[in-house]
Amino acid sequence: MTLQRKRRVRMAAIHFLNPAPLMWDFEHEPERSSLRERYQIGYTTPSQCAAELHAGEADIGLVPVAAYATTPSMLVVPGCTVAALDRVRSILLVVRPQQGVNAVRSIAADTSSRTSYVYTRILCDRFWKIPVSFIPHPPDLESMLAVADAALLIGDPALLALEDMDGRATRTGERLIYLDLAHEWHGFTGLPWVSAFWALRSGSLDETGVRAAELIEDLQNSRDHGLEHIEDLVGEWSTRIAVPAETIRFYLSKNIHYILDEACLRGLEQFYRYAAECGALPPAPALRLI
Repeated sequence: MTLQRKRRVRMAAIHFLNPAPLMWDFEHEPERSSLRERYQIGYTTPSQCAAELHAGEADIGLVPVAAYATTPSMLVVPGCTVAALDRVRSILLVVRPQQGVNAVRSIAADTSSRTSYVYTRILCDRFWKIPVSFIPHPPDLESMLAVADAALLIGDPALLALEDMDGRATRTGERLIYLDLAHEWHGFTGLPWVSAFWALRSGSLDETGVRAAELIEDLQNSRDHGLEHIEDLVGEWSTRIAVPAETIRFYLSKNIHYILDEACLRGLEQFYRYAAECGALPPAPALRLI
């Protein structure tokens, strides 16, 4: 039986560098025009993607993985993710005390992704064993460090801060400590750091008339084509953010892992278990894939 398409699928996407390969077909011809007939795309922050999905304002979103614990009715699209097998570069804890992370008692946290906040809670509680308070704050390193011992930066602001590490030290005479949190997580667990996946709001398939197999194929094909066009993405993004082309190339091809494989699924299981144990998230059910 063929389902009749009822309306376009409302997609909540993220205009950061790291998901750029996932969005290739949706933003480039020859597939862009046909996909825009089937998908209505809006760009926002990771946390807002999850909020729109929860509120019924979007049908599918690239959501922080922490959102699954608070909205377990969502369905996870298999195959696609934003993850890191070790160093990620774009999720940083920038520490001011020269004694290191053990001296940190307050963290100014970028509020655009709850997942990075939860990972940091886990690291502080379970592995570093430090008592910290978190202060929500826009992602500006200097103003964050004016109110806290450390700053949690994600996405493009983290990449820019890392690129400016030596420049800032020269300007200020202060050398900060830049901790790659995916590397810290991997060092303690041996598992990938998983930041985001495509999630579908329960009921969206019926409301839109889209077939699950069609949706999966569209998203996985876009990922594969994006990975085939890394050089094109390097050219595009080197004009958008103040990061050298070689850094962007290494980031997209080496730092970020885009396949939701068995290792990532094990990493997610550990993440949800530790998050519940430290009280950062409610207990999450097993992932429900479409």
